[in-house]
Amino acid sequence: MDAFYASVEQRDHPEYRGKPLAVGGSSERGVVAAASYEARKFGVFSAMSSRLAYQKCPQIIFVRARFDVYRQVSRQIREIFYEYTDLVEPLSLDEAYLDVTENKMGMPSATIIAKEIKQKIWDATQLTASAGISVNKFLAKVASDMDKPNGLTLIPPEEALDFIAQLPIQKFHGIGKVTAKKMQKLGIYTGEDLRRWDKVKLVRHFGKVGSYYYNIAQGIDERQVNPHRIRKSISTENTFDHDLETIAEMEEELAKLAKELLQRIEKNKVLGQTVTLKVKYNNFQQITRSKTLPYAINNLALLTQLYQELIRTCDFSQHKVRLLGLGVSNLDHKQQNNGLQLHLEFG
Repeated sequence: MDAFYASVEQRDHPEYRGKPLAVGGSSERGVVAAASYEARKFGVFSAMSSRLAYQKCPQIIFVRARFDVYRQVSRQIREIFYEYTDLVEPLSLDEAYLDVTENKMGMPSATIIAKEIKQKIWDATQLTASAGISVNKFLAKVASDMDKPNGLTLIPPEEALDFIAQLPIQKFHGIGKVTAKKMQKLGIYTGEDLRRWDKVKLVRHFGKVGSYYYNIAQGIDERQVNPHRIRKSISTENTFDHDLETIAEMEEELAKLAKELLQRIEKNKVLGQTVTLKVKYNNFQQITRSKTLPYAINNLALLTQLYQELIRTCDFSQHKVRLLGLGVSNLDHKQQNNGLQLHLEFG
């Protein structure tokens, strides 16, 4: 979906249309959850502080998030997906992979399916979506970002390698800003540059993920579309109205987060063995501390003991704290089955 949260707000409030808008907290310490395309022209993007957003665009309008509405719209959109295939892998409320190799309509063209889905989404929600169509997840994801908003980009099999060769490394899905800078220092600026590196060298420089970089440079991505996508972690966090200075203040806030986290764990009916503490200082530097147990974390007393241990391994001598987060991972899931990837015409 295109600027999903912001677009829903502009749809529901005509007075916001055509204006720079951000969904999130408007306070001095708020954060942008989503920005309209009008706001993006001023350099306002998600995860930016509200303070910086106001500096970049003084006329920006801030509205509070309405996640109940976004979830309801997301369900509408997902029902449209299921008209065509059951192989739908949601990534978030506003994004999903679809495998339409064998589809319920018996249609031979993925492009026609994408056009129909985009039109049905518009008819049902008055919101635009952008679609990427290709032979694997990596290429489809990159293609979906090529022509936003309301875009449709096809990368057919015979053009995949040429497309990757010309793609700037910072536009590779799965390569973030830090990794892109590291690659550029090594002389890797495009997919063609990346393709010149062998797997051993990439693993040496980037660890296990080097194998992924090697494969995508060759156009290889064998990940299946998994309709039963396994959740890897459950977490919660809070940005505070004032910076925290003492361990006592932090433990008071972590006690609230721990209760909320346990509620989410209970709701998802899953237990984890690793707890992670997230700390963001007031200079925006972020650190994490984790501990893994040989058994599940299933009660407040144990979770409290763990976050108290972890908070005492952090250094608060230089900076105060603006955000704390608490999460559980290494979750206990049952094995999921993978679907089959079959052949489909793309034109």
